Amino acid sequence: MSKPHIWIVSPASAKANNGNWQSAKRWARFLRTRYRVTIAQQWPASDGDAGDTAPDLLIALHARRSAAALAAFHQAWPQRPTVLLLTGTDLYRDIQHDASAQAALRQASALVVLQPDGLTHLPAPLRSKASVIYQSAATLRAATAQATHAQPAGGAADVTAPAAPPAPRRRHLDICMIGHLRAEKDPQTFMRAAALVTAPAARLLHIGGALEPELGRLAQQTQAATPRYHWLGALPHGATRQRLKRSFLMALTSHMEGGANVIIEAVTCGVAVLASDIGGNRGMLGDDYEGYFAPGDAAALAGLIERCIAEPAFHARLRAQCAARAPLFAPAAERAALLKLVDNLLHSPHHTTLQRKPI
Repeated sequence: MSKPHIWIVSPASAKANNGNWQSAKRWARFLRTRYRVTIAQQWPASDGDAGDTAPDLLIALHARRSAAALAAFHQAWPQRPTVLLLTGTDLYRDIQHDASAQAALRQASALVVLQPDGLTHLPAPLRSKASVIYQSAATLRAATAQATHAQPAGGAADVTAPAAPPAPRRRHLDICMIGHLRAEKDPQTFMRAAALVTAPAARLLHIGGALEPELGRLAQQTQAATPRYHWLGALPHGATRQRLKRSFLMALTSHMEGGANVIIEAVTCGVAVLASDIGGNRGMLGDDYEGYFAPGDAAALAGLIERCIAEPAFHARLRAQCAARAPLFAPAAERAALLKLVDNLLHSPHHTTLQRKPI
């Protein structure tokens, strides 16, 4: 007996190498333990042929950008289940005013958000079909960077971060920002902070391609004017994780996030996060996290960077707070939650293998 077939619609491709693509790739890997899986940028396939049979279940990433695929599948196979994974731009912008995104919410059999704050932004009548599934990343042991001052005697003995072997003192303490240059990520705040930081060891590194050319030009200008700022451009995922693992801090300046995968990768590397104080980040790091700054406040970000360098106990406390969240981001937990959702939908009495509805 053949395995059920699941089709994942991911508007982002492998070439984009962004968070949405990483989500699609990871979910496909988890699902292939039980199902046949196809990842494509649309449904039906690019030749427009839906065929006489269809996948047993469709997963769509991004309400607005996958709305056409979800609508086509729902029209052709109204009794087959669908899952809609909501992104930050869906939750915090598009579903408020975009008709196609709103229709996608209604059509999907199940909704998935990546952190609890996302539930509060869904229309109340639809929350009953929504689930929270935290994303995950494999643990990488951090290459702990040490500041160039001595640790105070007895400091932070009770606040432990993830275990890591002692590392030699470094000339630079890297503060890494990971994300393609686009307005929602607010890379300008990171650039402005680089000009405000005064600690000699601090070096601000930005990894990501310029999706908006003007922001790419601004990054080049900032790099020329601010020696501690370095724009590294787009890097492969593996190289990015290695760079992150060697960092002292990771900064996330976004105006909106559905559940930032880079937070998970920082936490599972043992790297403390400095994050804009928005709902999507609070949903990942918790309301009591001490590493938030107001969105767009470059001076506050620079101040947190300076404090982490000057106060080892504060840096250790942030690492410990991040470590406490790490069990939420375990691959086994994400895999179990995803498989449970899909299994339940496929075995629902509403699921059928009838031929497609005439259009």
